[in-house]
Amino acid sequence: MAQSSTGAVGPGAARDRARHPRGLSTLFFTEMWERFSYYGMRAFLILYMTASTADGGLGFDVKRAGSVYGTYTGSVWLATIGGGLVADRLLGAYRSVLLGGVIIALGHFTLAFKAIPFFYTGLTLIVIGTGLLKPNATTMLGSLYGEQDARRDAGFSIFYMGINLGAFIGPIIAGTLAQRVDWHAGFACAGIGMTIGLVQYVLSRDRLRPAAERAAERPQAAVAGPAGPPPVRADGGATLGFSITEWKRMAAVFVFFVFAALFWAAYEQAASTLNLFVDRHADRTILGWTVPSSWFVSIQAMFVILLAPLFAWLWLWLAPREPSTPAKFAIGLLFAGLSFVLLLPAGAMAQNTEGAKVSSLWLVGAYFLQVIGELCLSPVGNSVVTKLAPARVVGLMMGLWFLSIAAGNKMAGWIAGYSATVPLTTLFSAIAGVTIGAAIVLFLILRPVRRLMSGVH
Repeated sequence: MAQSSTGAVGPGAARDRARHPRGLSTLFFTEMWERFSYYGMRAFLILYMTASTADGGLGFDVKRAGSVYGTYTGSVWLATIGGGLVADRLLGAYRSVLLGGVIIALGHFTLAFKAIPFFYTGLTLIVIGTGLLKPNATTMLGSLYGEQDARRDAGFSIFYMGINLGAFIGPIIAGTLAQRVDWHAGFACAGIGMTIGLVQYVLSRDRLRPAAERAAERPQAAVAGPAGPPPVRADGGATLGFSITEWKRMAAVFVFFVFAALFWAAYEQAASTLNLFVDRHADRTILGWTVPSSWFVSIQAMFVILLAPLFAWLWLWLAPREPSTPAKFAIGLLFAGLSFVLLLPAGAMAQNTEGAKVSSLWLVGAYFLQVIGELCLSPVGNSVVTKLAPARVVGLMMGLWFLSIAAGNKMAGWIAGYSATVPLTTLFSAIAGVTIGAAIVLFLILRPVRRLMSGVH
């Protein structure tokens, strides 16, 4: 490291510390295009399933469409557990991401064909591909930084911006093609987006070498077997290959898992229940032009892009007063619940007046509150899991973390199935009650959870 003649760190070294690894840009664009394809298709998926066959859709009723939607989106995240194991034991992170991207693209192009067998085959391929790509892209990102690297959380925040840039653009482009041109043109557009992401990933693969080298340096001697004995407790007892501290930290990941699942069950209503609500009950006309309902799925991503820098500044400004990770989770759940409290009047107007169209601003306000909650929970959760997980099973633990999103998505689809039969006010009140109640519980157990984290912040 360059130093001045007096021993002080020079400006060049300061710039080096501030500059992020070049591999961050590779992973940023890979994840951006993968999210473009995923969210672009997801924005109109339930609309396609519930559209009549005369309009080119599948003609499913809302309950069946909600079940398929929840199973698909939940399985996408459930598959990340297997993807983490494949990377840890067989392919490594780089090749897992590459293979996953190829399978995702094939899945979207399969959906571009109209026969119903192609529909289920395409969804299955996307599930498998995302399971390989999603956890291992995040694991590689964590490997670009040392555990105590001050740039680590900022790097995850930048990466999170890439996710939401793709999530913002995807529904606008793919959704417009699907709703205004042809449903299957939207599916093909999603496949093209993933293909672009794969091309740049391969062309800039050299930037990821530091991540591979750091991953290779992870300690392996702690694994039971010929390489050496397992870690022991302070009293000398064996702990199945993990130290007491590691067990406590994994228990903390489980706590975060439970509360994150409840958060995502509420948040993921955007592309299911609220997507149908917008399509059927919201006034979407601006200056005589009707906005495609799939565009509203982009609003959450837009708010993330606008608010993420503000939150990054806020955490730095708070410094020692910054809320702990469990406190941020509780705040996230609270805002998710408040978003559905805000929607209660809109739901009442829509259900009490036949044919009534409510202002779209109700949805915009609800999404704003949800994104405040997301920014308190999601990027923090991704970062803390990579810090809490034992090094030799970080891929698996990242997959288990994504399982919370799987559970949330499945619950979201299950809830959406009732949106056509249960009064909207009842549905919104139930979601609000569960999430606000969970926030209160988590506020009450902040100290025990922080003790489980054993010094990780």
